[in-house]
Amino acid sequence: MIRALCITIAVLYAPIATADVMRMAVTTSFENSGLADVLLPAIKADLDLDVQLLVVGTGQALRLGEAGDVDAILVHSKAAEEAFVAAGHGTYRREIMYNDFVIIGPKADGAGIGAATNAADALGRIAAAEAAFVSRGDDSGTHNAELAIWTTAGIDTAALGPWYQSVGAGMGAALNTAAGLDVYVFSDRASWLNFGNKDGLAVLYQGDPALFNQYAYLPVNPAKNSHVRNDLAVQLEGWLTSPKAATLIDDFQIGGEKLFTFNASAN
Repeated sequence: MIRALCITIAVLYAPIATADVMRMAVTTSFENSGLADVLLPAIKADLDLDVQLLVVGTGQALRLGEAGDVDAILVHSKAAEEAFVAAGHGTYRREIMYNDFVIIGPKADGAGIGAATNAADALGRIAAAEAAFVSRGDDSGTHNAELAIWTTAGIDTAALGPWYQSVGAGMGAALNTAAGLDVYVFSDRASWLNFGNKDGLAVLYQGDPALFNQYAYLPVNPAKNSHVRNDLAVQLEGWLTSPKAATLIDDFQIGGEKLFTFNASAN
């Protein structure tokens, strides 16, 4: 009887196997797209890996990586990513998937950007009309892409009037502000398609190669942050660049529209 009781106690207190856990900083646009809800359960099923997402703008994601607060980063601002790797904070940069940016505004399109010849012309028309425009203003990949196009148009956003409003927030908040005020906004396509509060807004300009939006994966450098789980970051990279991930990413749609295109190359 005593022996049986000891066996029972031993079973009750035996170590329980748990999944590995890693932390990854991702952009708000990735989270807002809904793709994470498809990928994370598949990662858990295939790798027994729990991926905890820290959802921030690209600038903040890179700072989290520099501090060693995450194991890997999934962002979309190539110049900033390359600088991150060059400074030794990341081991390398690997492209995973892409979509594009779009310029959204009131269906009446008072600034006439629907007739623009390119993205810079579209923003130039908004500036010429002093039509109200909401910018994320948060050092995100989307914000940086928007600023680059203003620069191409020869416009300094710091010199713009009160019609140019910086919200300092993520894509969802910027879209909600634009919908509430019925104004122009620069967005990634995935966030827009998954956005429920469209009201009177519509995509008014798209298709310029300058609006290309590449997402890349960067493992945080364990040589600078010995506590990071580089082993798990590498394991996740293998899954994100696999045929299964390619299928899930390419097949992900909202309302019949594709949100991302997988383009990871084989190592």
